[in-house]
Amino acid sequence: MDQQTGKYILIAGAIIVAAGILIYFFHDYFKWIGRLPGDFRIEKENFRFHFPLATMIIFSLLITILINIFKRFF
Repeated sequence: MDQQTGKYILIAGAIIVAAGILIYFFHDYFKWIGRLPGDFRIEKENFRFHFPLATMIIFSLLITILINIFKRFF
């Protein structure tokens, strides 16, 4: 490990804290997560199955874009 690794860990921690604060204070605005048209939800009497396919694809694209932007500037 070197100084660069420590910097990445600090940045990742700051991002996690910021996401936690956003979710804590603005949780009403995030109710759409997991309820998009491409998310599969099967509910029966004693069985529930939820597979958020569209949500995972959108989050994957956003994270990929953010990582590429981060790599260009740092």
